[in-house]
Amino acid sequence: MLLKHIASRVSITEEERELISEAFVLRRLLPKQYLLQEGDVCRHESFICEGLLRSFYVDEDGMEHTLHFALEDWWIADLKSFIKEEPASRNIIAVEPVILLQITRERREALLQAVPVLERFWRILNESACAAQDDRILQNIRLTGAERYAALVNKYPGLEQRLPLKFIASYLGITPVFLSQIRNNNAGKKKKEVKN
Repeated sequence: MLLKHIASRVSITEEERELISEAFVLRRLLPKQYLLQEGDVCRHESFICEGLLRSFYVDEDGMEHTLHFALEDWWIADLKSFIKEEPASRNIIAVEPVILLQITRERREALLQAVPVLERFWRILNESACAAQDDRILQNIRLTGAERYAALVNKYPGLEQRLPLKFIASYLGITPVFLSQIRNNNAGKKKKEVKN
């Protein structure tokens, strides 16, 4: 899956495929198992083969703020912690059973030396991640909670079946009660459409 993911963005040779495969280590997580805890140094960048993870921050009042979700064919890390080798500012936890491939900073640097085209690959990934983050910031400014929910469901169909509503509400910056109201309103609209 990882090799296909990379090959969809850059061309790699058979020899480069082998070097990439050797650089990564397989890891499995159970639901509610931490990949990373706030305060620890993020030692790996992780590619998700199967499952779903959630990245979140806990504020001074003990409230959890969901920052990201990571699904199959996605990457996850506390990038600042990973690159600068400083304590992580977030937690990353498995929402469901997870299978992932991990690479350390040292192995990634060696791999970039051995397979220079991966510099382009990681640049493409980082540009996409920055664009997605910009979109999310603008959505939080411009859209209502209901519109943000609709955009999320449209962009990631099936995500709401895989996550507790409280995590989705946290990600959207709304309360679980308000999210329930939005979902009830949407269900009511669909019933009216079916009747007509």
